[in-house]
Amino acid sequence: MGEMEAPRRALDLPASTIAKILLTAFALWALYKLGTVIALVLIAIVLAIAFEPIVAWLENRRVPRWVGALLSVFTVVGCLLIFTALCGSSLATQSRQVADRLVEVQKDAADRLPGPLARIVRGGGTSSPDASVIAGYALSFGSALANAVLEVAIAFILTIYFLIDGRTTWAWLVAYVPRSNRGRVQDTADAACDAVLHYVAGNVATSIFAGFCVYLALTLLHVPAALLLAVLAGVCDFVPVLGFIVSAGPAILLALTVSAPTAVMVGGVYVAYHMAENYLIGPKVYGGQLRLSNLAVLLAFAVGAELFGIVGALLALPVAAMYPCVEDVWLRDYLGRDAVETHRRIEREA
Repeated sequence: MGEMEAPRRALDLPASTIAKILLTAFALWALYKLGTVIALVLIAIVLAIAFEPIVAWLENRRVPRWVGALLSVFTVVGCLLIFTALCGSSLATQSRQVADRLVEVQKDAADRLPGPLARIVRGGGTSSPDASVIAGYALSFGSALANAVLEVAIAFILTIYFLIDGRTTWAWLVAYVPRSNRGRVQDTADAACDAVLHYVAGNVATSIFAGFCVYLALTLLHVPAALLLAVLAGVCDFVPVLGFIVSAGPAILLALTVSAPTAVMVGGVYVAYHMAENYLIGPKVYGGQLRLSNLAVLLAFAVGAELFGIVGALLALPVAAMYPCVEDVWLRDYLGRDAVETHRRIEREA
């Protein structure tokens, strides 16, 4: 007798399973393609949460909600425009001063270094950059600036609509949740709003204070472009942990054009303020709402940056700060009471 033929195995996938796989793949593709739109929506949601107490305060004084939303958003936009108008010319002048100083430093370094290193510092032996290269950089910068302005405008417009119709939209979305879980969803949303509100308020306060301290210190030390460096420090301070450290680099380089001791003092100012903000100012401003270690901040920052770029990095911290509420509301039964209480004790001691 011949050998028995091995039974054939067939993989039977129902049409519904194939459809779910295709829909999941399409959803992931859509998320990838719509990354910019999703980022703008997230920014608008964060801004709406930040403006909500102001709008609610106006609403309690019989100001229509749509009027309160417009007033609060346009007031902030107007303050930003006024600051740009008042400081724009100074910032432009100081930017040119920085460029001139950097060219002087480059020439001085090239004169002091050996031949091969001098050619590298000079940029391959060319004494001045080609006009077409400068034009290309200018065009790229102009395009990036125009896109940034457009995206900021869209974010503020979305913020106004979220402030006006956000409650209705949220109630419409929660209707999809089973009744047994709606209470827990609302608790999670309330905790998320509280974390985001404290994060935005604290970040704005610390960034303004960082810019003021840097401007005062650099002015006293006679470092060039003090206002420009202070604005850079304030903007970079929005990025957790790493931002303010990054902003120290240009300040130290410009301080070197004054003297080496000045550069050392500038570095000391940045280090001292960074430590003070992390361990003294930050806990007071945030009100203990964002109890995250520096390691947790860096990990959240890295994950957010990988997913949505700089916007994801900025939004990662309040999302990470929401985890204690998610753990308490959704994971308590799975983790056990001892794990939740241990985590709370560690947070209080941090």
